Amino acid sequence: MELASQHTPQQPPVTGNKAFRLAHRVSDTVIGLRLKAARRWHFIPQTIAYQGYGSTSWVRVLGRVVLTSKPTPGSRTEQAAQNGNQNIRGWRAFTSVPIQFTEVEIEIGGVTARVRADRGGLVDTVVQVSLEPGWHTAELRAEGTEPVHTKVFVISPETTLGIVSDIDDTIMVTALPRPFLALWNTFVLNERARMATPGMAVLMDRLLVEHPDAPVIYLSTGPWNAAPTLARFISRNMYPPGALLLTDWGLTNDRWFRSGQEHKRRNLELLAEEFPNMRWLLFGDNGQHDEAIYSHFARQYGDRVAAIGIRQLSTGEAVLAGGHSETGDHTDSSVPWIYSADGAGMAKGLQDLKLL
Repeated sequence: MELASQHTPQQPPVTGNKAFRLAHRVSDTVIGLRLKAARRWHFIPQTIAYQGYGSTSWVRVLGRVVLTSKPTPGSRTEQAAQNGNQNIRGWRAFTSVPIQFTEVEIEIGGVTARVRADRGGLVDTVVQVSLEPGWHTAELRAEGTEPVHTKVFVISPETTLGIVSDIDDTIMVTALPRPFLALWNTFVLNERARMATPGMAVLMDRLLVEHPDAPVIYLSTGPWNAAPTLARFISRNMYPPGALLLTDWGLTNDRWFRSGQEHKRRNLELLAEEFPNMRWLLFGDNGQHDEAIYSHFARQYGDRVAAIGIRQLSTGEAVLAGGHSETGDHTDSSVPWIYSADGAGMAKGLQDLKLL
């Protein structure tokens, strides 16, 4: 048995101004009251496991520990649970309450490690384990919950290309104003209401035919509550499976709200550090921030970027997205940029670059 390391440094004690420290105490008090109410209503503890990734010497394991309402006997939710489906539908995920700092056991490849969930109930940790490239299964166990399993993709040291893709307005057309995306992600009950971006699933499939060992990472500013719905959307629309790297809302030790842009920057830099011999295909959209984030990353790690594909929003989509970023002049960039409204246009650009 060993203690796994947190993938991101644990936050130090809050040392900001008096109002900020008070906000943290209020936040913790609210979570405590929600936990008491959830237990009074006989909510049950549940561990949720998300797909991870890693190398042949370590893996990144992701999960969450929450209290959630018990499914009604005979309901679709109960049937899904009986079939081993760990997905929580939108409204049920919203009512779940994170269990803070609970100990979680992780078992993979014959190694058992222990880690504590963070203040949002999230487990994001690295386990040192020797594994062959390919798919492996990790088991997560928290006190009072049933063990759950998830897939972890171990990337071969010989792999030289990986794929990172945004979700909203990149592989998915939401047709909703950006301010309402968070509510949509939380409350939507049926992922069939969402539409896949034309040609993007085909593009991803072609890329994996050409580069079968390439890992796929879906990097989004969406909340972890949305992970089950997003995973079903990806599967239903025949996008390749991949790790979801989402974020959480609320206070941090130095901000009133978590920064979605910083979340993306930090994870891109982490991937560059974790896999120094790999180049990445980055897909996003021109709905305000992806171009700037990818451009910053390309300046820092130009040799780690194979190409950047930006989906151009239509006029209507740009209005709903709150505008779009200006298409920058990338003539001086060492990284090729591709702009297209759909996957077919991006495929042509990648063919010209001999990546497809």
